[in-house]
Amino acid sequence: MPTLPPPLLYADTERNADALYFGKVDVPDPFIAFGHGGRKYAIVSALEFGRVRRTSGFDVVLPLEDFQRRARARWTDRRPGPAEVIFLAAKEVRRTAFTVPDDFPAGVYARLIELGLSLTIASGPLFPEREIKTAREAAAIREGNRCSALGFTAAERILRGARVKGRQLVHRGRTVTSEMLKFAIESACLEAGAISANTIVAGGDQACDPHDRGSGPLRPHELIIVDIFPRVTATGFYGDMTRTFLRGRASDAQRAMVEAVRAAHLAAMGGIRTGANGRDVHRRCVEVFETRGFRTEHGPKGSVGFFHGTGHGLGLAVHEAPRMSGSIDYTLRRGSVVTVEPGLYYPGIGGCRVEDVVQVTDGRPRMLSSHPYEWELRS
Repeated sequence: MPTLPPPLLYADTERNADALYFGKVDVPDPFIAFGHGGRKYAIVSALEFGRVRRTSGFDVVLPLEDFQRRARARWTDRRPGPAEVIFLAAKEVRRTAFTVPDDFPAGVYARLIELGLSLTIASGPLFPEREIKTAREAAAIREGNRCSALGFTAAERILRGARVKGRQLVHRGRTVTSEMLKFAIESACLEAGAISANTIVAGGDQACDPHDRGSGPLRPHELIIVDIFPRVTATGFYGDMTRTFLRGRASDAQRAMVEAVRAAHLAAMGGIRTGANGRDVHRRCVEVFETRGFRTEHGPKGSVGFFHGTGHGLGLAVHEAPRMSGSIDYTLRRGSVVTVEPGLYYPGIGGCRVEDVVQVTDGRPRMLSSHPYEWELRS
């Protein structure tokens, strides 16, 4: 296999995990970073220059303003942008080719091609080594899940303290809503040093759409899916855990569904090890559900049953390689980190999902998340 040219990035670290991985420093605005001769280069503005030089993993940090002055002098007929800066920097280090990710800005890409640089679009991840987590990275993910667990504790405290009043849950004189629980969860995560954005607290039939964030009153005797995936501010790594709760008394149908999801969760855990195929892990969940009579069906009004993958990679992005689903053959590698999150969704009964995070080993997977599975919260 031919060796690819070194990487080139133009992105911010808030939205681009590769940029954060490459430089090991937060930069909130798009900046230029590239590799050359085994060294890492960054071009940043005066606003970021001192901090990036002092705290990043870059070997060379160059001032953006110097390149902008040179670009304006060379291209007097237009206002030069990042492409011109990249071109001048590449010329300075005598580099003519880079590898860029498939989400590289199209306008910058087109201009660099016009200027004569050779750009290869990565056919997969720009940094495939991101999939394998070091002990330090695994600890950072575990910390993210510690914050998730604090969020569950905050939500449970409200649910346990709520009174059932007809079709309402009332806590300290206020109707319990998805928004109330999300505020409590996100406050707990923030206090612990993580930001939990887009938290899911979805009850009843809202939970039958797995990515419905939930809104409005939460009802007694209905299943409530709570999915918390905070990003730790100090490291940029995510946690990702889901639990399902019910305040009141569950029906037989709800109990059967929750028991099936937990059984599928355990079955998937039992299949995760180095060399296992993610498709086979997913199939374990499907077999549990089918054996227990929970069929998956797709119709014009949507899908019911188990209609998403069993898990995904987790790290500097909340969704990254690898994937475990029925449509992808993917061999799990030692050290990769994956979520395990089977679920069932049936309008009229509700939705249930349980999610934990594990690191793949040669034997039993290493747990990177921990929180009880108690779900039926009674008076």
